[in-house]
Amino acid sequence: MRPPPVTAAVRVRRAEVSDLDDLVALEEATFDTDRLSRAQYRKHLDSETAQVLVASANHRRFLGTAVVFYRKGTSVARLYSIATKPQARGKGVGSALIEAAEDAARARGCRALRLEVRKDNGVAIRLYERMGYHRIGEYVKYYGDGGDALRLEKAL
Repeated sequence: MRPPPVTAAVRVRRAEVSDLDDLVALEEATFDTDRLSRAQYRKHLDSETAQVLVASANHRRFLGTAVVFYRKGTSVARLYSIATKPQARGKGVGSALIEAAEDAARARGCRALRLEVRKDNGVAIRLYERMGYHRIGEYVKYYGDGGDALRLEKAL
């Protein structure tokens, strides 16, 4: 049975412990390397320096997640991870998660949001650039599989 299409407005909220199974399953389905473990997600759910967000629509279905890190002594937040379920891609879920991450960072007094994205992930790069992110550098062999990363930033 196929899940219903994502047509309702996307809602983003802070993740709860009850989301843990969905978070870990999406992480494992999305990333081949550099995955957050169940223990790491659990730690981030209760952390003052991290915020885990989840997106849903159509009767609270879990559609995606974003993880934002904050460091004491800096006004720059980091969008550490973002992932959406395959059926939610291209339907505004990623944009909603990015906007929510930006709002969360602003609420904490941050002046910018930074992220790293695989250099070969053209879809994500175009989304970030459309949302106002610009390139500030790159890392060679940044990911566990040797993939390069672009560093992007948006002033908040």
